[in-house]
Amino acid sequence: MVVSVTSTEAHDGPVTTGFWALTLGSIGVVFGDIGTSPLYAFREAVAGAAHGEPPTRIIVLGVLSMILWALLIVVTAKYVLLLLRADNNGEGGTLSLMALGQRALGRRSWPLLALGVIGASMFIGDSMITPAISVLSAVEGLKLATPALEHFVVPMTVFILVALFAVQSSGTARVASAFGPVMVAWFSSLAAMGIVHISDDPSVLAAINPWYAVQFLLSHGTIGLVTLGAVFLAVTGGEALYADLGHFGRKPIQAAWLYFILPSLLINYFGQGALVLSDPAAIENSFYRMVPDILLLPLVGLATAATVIASQAVITGAYSLTRQAVQLGLLPRFEVRYTSEAHAGQIYLPRVNRLLLIGVLLLVLLFRTSSGLASAYGIAVSTTMVADGIMGFVVIWKVWGWRAATAAALIVPFVVVDMTFFSANLLKLFEGAWVPLLFGLAMAILIWTWRRGTAILTIKTRRIEVPLRDLIKTLEKRPPHIVKGTAVFLTSDPNFVPTALLHNLKHNKVLHEHNVILTIETAQTPRVDPSERVRMETVSERFAKVRLRFGFMESPNVPKALVIARKLGWQFDIMSTSFFVSRRALKPSSQSGMPRWQDHLFIAMSRSANDATDYFQIPTGRVVEVGTQVTI
Repeated sequence: MVVSVTSTEAHDGPVTTGFWALTLGSIGVVFGDIGTSPLYAFREAVAGAAHGEPPTRIIVLGVLSMILWALLIVVTAKYVLLLLRADNNGEGGTLSLMALGQRALGRRSWPLLALGVIGASMFIGDSMITPAISVLSAVEGLKLATPALEHFVVPMTVFILVALFAVQSSGTARVASAFGPVMVAWFSSLAAMGIVHISDDPSVLAAINPWYAVQFLLSHGTIGLVTLGAVFLAVTGGEALYADLGHFGRKPIQAAWLYFILPSLLINYFGQGALVLSDPAAIENSFYRMVPDILLLPLVGLATAATVIASQAVITGAYSLTRQAVQLGLLPRFEVRYTSEAHAGQIYLPRVNRLLLIGVLLLVLLFRTSSGLASAYGIAVSTTMVADGIMGFVVIWKVWGWRAATAAALIVPFVVVDMTFFSANLLKLFEGAWVPLLFGLAMAILIWTWRRGTAILTIKTRRIEVPLRDLIKTLEKRPPHIVKGTAVFLTSDPNFVPTALLHNLKHNKVLHEHNVILTIETAQTPRVDPSERVRMETVSERFAKVRLRFGFMESPNVPKALVIARKLGWQFDIMSTSFFVSRRALKPSSQSGMPRWQDHLFIAMSRSANDATDYFQIPTGRVVEVGTQVTI
């Protein structure tokens, strides 16, 4: 007999909130990264094209035109108007896009998996670079206010970053409530600064004509392509629009971008351009030169607050992405702590937090200036954007039901633009672009090792496992001693006898009155409807199978899910129920199917995995662990 829950349960998703409240929230969280780009993007692009010489009118207008059209094509057209519609049950992001594509294909596609892994790896790399370059660029304003403070820029940046990562464990709910108003003040300041300075040289508005961008690229050769890589800094953070889709919804994000964020950014960039046209020496720091000295320190303070908010957004994104990767089987289990009783999405991963902090501090101490980090920044984001574009083709073709040729005609121009930016950033390989590429390679090796090792381990385990129905028949003929209570055995395949059950019978020679073979599955959707959470199947008088399904953005809570099973007729008392979990001790084998170094890496990753009891939120007092040794 197979049954499933039919009652309605409270959904774990975001609570319905007013449109304007969601719009304000998106301004505070979604746009922090791209919103702090004016601090360095225009300066780096113009300075790179000028090569130490005073910037010419052609350079200024060419860079402004490229920034304008990059924001319109890459961010507005591709992400805001197109990919925001490619949602996976309301959720967005690289891994959501990958899961949506694989579900549409009806099978596991290795090319799609590879694109998802590459995009996710580069997003986590971006989570290291964004705090470093954003906070550095903000604090560098102190050098203009008081040149004597130049030597304190790096120490102060390190202090701010350490403080930022230190508060993660206590949650960000209180601080997050102020994110929206602070970022509204930031973008309003950007627009006001730009409006004031456009009058310095109103002819700067001619850069709206895309011919200036084309003319610059055609007349500057390799320098033009290198400058294009710096221009890409203006669109970094565009991928966050899609990643945060599930938090705020498509329409609030679109409204915030089209009617407030985009105009503020463009006005500020054009204001910087007009300032440099009227005073070429201002390119030294064109952003901070837009305000009088008396307003410099307040602007540094506001910029620092904005960059901290931008950093907080990508740190939270890294937590969420890592949890998704764990749920999809791409990484071992990480400890997840919840920092809010009201919002399940507010989580803290201690190990990820430590690794991010170490990476960010190394970047700051290695590059020491925002200009130095700029070369490393673009390659991470452009790689993610290329991966999103290719996976977007699969979704438009298979999910939306478009003809392949029509879908290609729509998405290929975006991919070509992304590939152009990727190529431009690749020219900075030896200037810093090697950092995110090296990190992405390391992440890819970890994910490949984990998936390959897990597959080999599964195959080896299957060879020695016993079919569940065969064991039940044997136990019916020769029943062991029966003890009262319920035993729950966790396993990945309910058709075979869990190792813990075999060892319980072999060594303790007892069988519980009721035995549940529990399987926890991760769906290819962000969340699973409560009506699909639990399925039960009665196998015999003493055995039943229970399957719990969770979305890849949900945290598996076994006790909470088993409460639903009460509605299905499984009457159990948690205090008389024991959960049996197998703990494997892995040892390398001479014939594992993997190189020896990969064997040791997989074993190390397995040992570092969070305890299954904690990960599935099972009461520790009701858990019995059974240890086994397995060679791989």
